[in-house]
Amino acid sequence: MDCCFFNSWWWFIKVSFEKMKISFSKIILLISIIFIIVIFFLALNKDNKYTTKDLVGKEVSDFEIKFLLKDETFSKKNLIENKYYLINIWASWCLPCKIEHPLLMKLSKMNNLKLIGINYKDKKSNANNFLNKLGNPYDILLEDNSGVNSIVFAVFGVPETILINDKKIIIKKFIGPINANDLQLIKDKINEN
Repeated sequence: MDCCFFNSWWWFIKVSFEKMKISFSKIILLISIIFIIVIFFLALNKDNKYTTKDLVGKEVSDFEIKFLLKDETFSKKNLIENKYYLINIWASWCLPCKIEHPLLMKLSKMNNLKLIGINYKDKKSNANNFLNKLGNPYDILLEDNSGVNSIVFAVFGVPETILINDKKIIIKKFIGPINANDLQLIKDKINEN
């Protein structure tokens, strides 16, 4: 009788363990699915909109970017007080950059504005051909082959343009090609002072 009791008990433990193992794996699977769903919905509710609200109204961050045509660098300390700067991030392969280029040529004629062009993820020869064909509106011509140096200006594409006042404060950022309205706004901002 002891032997039968022991065998019955052993059989009960073995079956219970197997059932528990199946239940345990189902519980792990259910927890995993719930975890994935929660992470998915948290990611959907996260605000991923690009904004420049933290950039405008603040002083330009420190930067150091290589010139396109010489082995020197240009940095924030090279920005002269009491001068307005328009930093334009562009590339020869960028169609909107070609569209805005005539407006940059007009802006280059303003005495109280310096244009800084940052050639973005482009080949030097292509950039030179672009400027030789369409004209060079830039007083200062820089290059950012990797796109890393433009991060300081919160750039995520081309063209983008940043207007900096005479106190090195970013007063406006234009995402996409500038247009006639932007051109007038830039002139008005500069002529305010």
